[in-house]
Amino acid sequence: MPELPDVESFKRTAAKCVGRTVHRVSVGDPRMLKGTTATTVQRRLTGGRVSSVSRYGKHLFLNFARAGAVEMHFGMNGSLRLVKEKEADPAYARFMLFLDRGDRLAYLNPRRIGDVMLVTDVASFVAESQLGPDALDRRLTLDAFRQLLAERKRDVKSVLMDQSCLAGIGNIYSDEILFQARIHPAARADTLPPDHVHRLFKSMKHVLKTAVARRAGSEDAMERLPRGFLLRERHRGGHCPRCGTVLATVKRAGRTSYNCPRCQKA
Repeated sequence: MPELPDVESFKRTAAKCVGRTVHRVSVGDPRMLKGTTATTVQRRLTGGRVSSVSRYGKHLFLNFARAGAVEMHFGMNGSLRLVKEKEADPAYARFMLFLDRGDRLAYLNPRRIGDVMLVTDVASFVAESQLGPDALDRRLTLDAFRQLLAERKRDVKSVLMDQSCLAGIGNIYSDEILFQARIHPAARADTLPPDHVHRLFKSMKHVLKTAVARRAGSEDAMERLPRGFLLRERHRGGHCPRCGTVLATVKRAGRTSYNCPRCQKA
């Protein structure tokens, strides 16, 4: 599933559309639209100019000068691609913006898990969706993070993945963050010692910033991550990059979690 680093990469793709005008809107699959219709989307966006792009957690926003914003959530394996004028339409293009100079911004989603919405603005969407702070928001301080964990009486892995607690982290990057912090995924969030909370906070920021800088996604381009990262070995039979121990797996809420049983003691 695309997580914060993936969506930050999609944001860079969408940034190439800033200042450009939408000449036509193609809705290849109306089922991907949430809370609106193809007719409404086409009427609202055609002739509009993309003023900026932004990201909050796993959500991408194309902000228009006079039409609010388009929110995109990428579900399990969605992505975003800028298609040149003479290129064929890519497979699984559920939604496309035809831009001036002939380019198309295509929202791709093979499994149809995700959505495209028209929203008033980013702040309203975040509030209505009850999202927690973005994991890379500079306003998320260590003290705020400590309070956030202290209020959750459950395992730290599920807290990191809960978008109402923290926005942007999913199953894959939560494993990396916990590994770098040497914390077991089943540890209780509200009982972590202060030094563990500090390590976890630093690990979260470091891991996400590193992945963003190297343009490594949750499933693609893992080889771009440093050799000491767990994600390069996050597969059945994988070994801990620190001590060489075979990684352990456990199912939590239907998701498979990986950890080193030696470096991340229960």
